[in-house]
Amino acid sequence: MKAVGYTKSLPIDSAEALVDFEAAKPQPAGRDIRVAVKAISANPVDYKVRKRAAPPEGETKILGFDAAGIVDAVGPDVTLFKAGDEVFYAGSILRQGTNSEFHLVDERIVGRKPKTLSFAEAAALPLTSITAWELLFDRLGAVPGKSLDPRTLPSVGPLARMIPSRRVAADARDFKALAKRLNAGTTLPAPVGVFPRYVEPKVD
Repeated sequence: MKAVGYTKSLPIDSAEALVDFEAAKPQPAGRDIRVAVKAISANPVDYKVRKRAAPPEGETKILGFDAAGIVDAVGPDVTLFKAGDEVFYAGSILRQGTNSEFHLVDERIVGRKPKTLSFAEAAALPLTSITAWELLFDRLGAVPGKSLDPRTLPSVGPLARMIPSRRVAADARDFKALAKRLNAGTTLPAPVGVFPRYVEPKVD
């Protein structure tokens, strides 16, 4: 399968900072599902991992956390998904990333892709949604009737405002304005409330 990764932590303007390469198609075991990746999104954590965590000598680390795709195969202990299911998720930092044609992920940190979202739209949600959720409920202690002012990272603030208020249509303008300010080429709508809370599963 085709994949994108790195072998050394090099400046991004280096010709070998990111490399296209062929990797073996992974085989699911236990509660892993294999996803045929249709879309991914880039996050600051991708840059940080590439910059600070060189893979072992002779190995290539595949980057990427957020992905959306179609379940291609399942491990023998999988109960939540089957081949053909459309899914989206943020993968684990302890495993190879999502920037590949096929990706293994534990079914317990995967959600069903909403039918109203494209693969690209779904792939844009996971880490940002998780961060906004943790900001509101774990850090700020959001409860019904409590007023909050969730000003945080630019990409999270608008999403954090949408979670409690459900004002998706109104707050979509925040994303477009932010994207224009950041000179982004494409903006996507960001409906929320469809992704499960992230919990790193314990490995059996």
